[in-house]
Amino acid sequence: MTAEPAKSPVTEPALEAFAEDVREGLTARPKTLKPKYFYDDLGSRLFEAICALPEYYVTRAEAAILGRHAGDIVGRLPGPVRLVELGSGDAGKSRLIIEALLDRQPDGVDYVPIDISASALERSALDLRADYPGLRVHPQVDDYMAGLGALAAGAHRSAGRTLVLFLGSTLGNLEPAEAAELLGGIRAMLEPGDGLLLGLDLKKSEEILIPAYNDPLGVTAAFNLNLLVRINRELGGGFNLRGFEHRAVYDRERGRVEMHIVSRRDQRVPIDALGLEVGFTAGEWILSECSYKFDREQVERLAQDAGLALDGTWTDPAGLFSSNLLVAR
Repeated sequence: MTAEPAKSPVTEPALEAFAEDVREGLTARPKTLKPKYFYDDLGSRLFEAICALPEYYVTRAEAAILGRHAGDIVGRLPGPVRLVELGSGDAGKSRLIIEALLDRQPDGVDYVPIDISASALERSALDLRADYPGLRVHPQVDDYMAGLGALAAGAHRSAGRTLVLFLGSTLGNLEPAEAAELLGGIRAMLEPGDGLLLGLDLKKSEEILIPAYNDPLGVTAAFNLNLLVRINRELGGGFNLRGFEHRAVYDRERGRVEMHIVSRRDQRVPIDALGLEVGFTAGEWILSECSYKFDREQVERLAQDAGLALDGTWTDPAGLFSSNLLVAR
C-alpha cells in the first residue's frame, strides 16, 4: 500500500496526542501502539465484523448474559437510573440494559455514551433516538478519563442512581496499573449506591482463545494492521502493509493474549509528520494489544482495591465470560 502524501504539521489536539503516542511507542523497546487507536471509522467497522465471527465468542457470550439477566442487574439499583457507557461503539449489547431500564422508568432514561470515535457515536445516537423515544442520548466524544471527569463535575447528572457500563472486557486491554487507575476514576464519579457493570473475559484454554484473536478469514489481522494504515493517513507514514503481518500469542504466566504486528523483513519506515524514521529487523514486533483474562478472585480484588463491592456475577452457560455488578460503598 502506498502512503498518502504527508499532511501539514500536526495542530489538532486529538491528532497531536496520536502523534505523540505513536512517537513514544515506536521508539520504545519493545515497540508498542495503544489499542485505543484501533477505533477510527474503518477500525470501528472492522471490530463490528469481528464481533460477528464464530471464533469471537465474547460478544455472543456477553449478549446471552445480558439477555437473560438485564432485569435482575438493573433491579439491584433502586430508583431512577442514569446510564453512562465507556467505549459504547454501536451500543448493540447496551440496548438490553436500556430496554430493561425503560420498562421500569416510563419517564425516560438519560444515556451518556462516551467514545473516542465521533462517527460511531453519531451513528449510534441516531439509531437509539429513533428506536427508543424515551431515551435521552447525550453523546460525549472523549477518552475515558476526560469523559469521567466531566461527569464527576456534574454533566448530565439526574436524580437517582448512576449505572456505568464497561462492557466487552475492555478493561482487560489495560495493564494492571492502568486498569486500577481507570477503576479509581470511575469510583471517583460515583455516589454511594451507584454501580458499575463490568464485563470481564474469563480464563480458558488456548484452543478457544487464539482463534478468537486470529480468525481464518483475516478480519482481526485487518483490524490490527489498520493501525499502520491510520499512521499512513494521519501522520504521513510510509508503512507498506505487505511488509508486516498479524500475530496472536497467549502469555500463560501473565494470563493475557497479545496481538503483535510483525515485520517480515529488515526495513525502515518514515513518518513525515513526526520527522522520524523507524527501523525494524525481520521478526521484530509491535505490541498493539494485550487482553487479560480473569478469575473470580481477581475480580473481587479489582473491586476491593477500587473501593467497590462485588454485588453479583453472571456468566454465560459455557462459562466463557462474566458480567459483574460493582457497587460504590
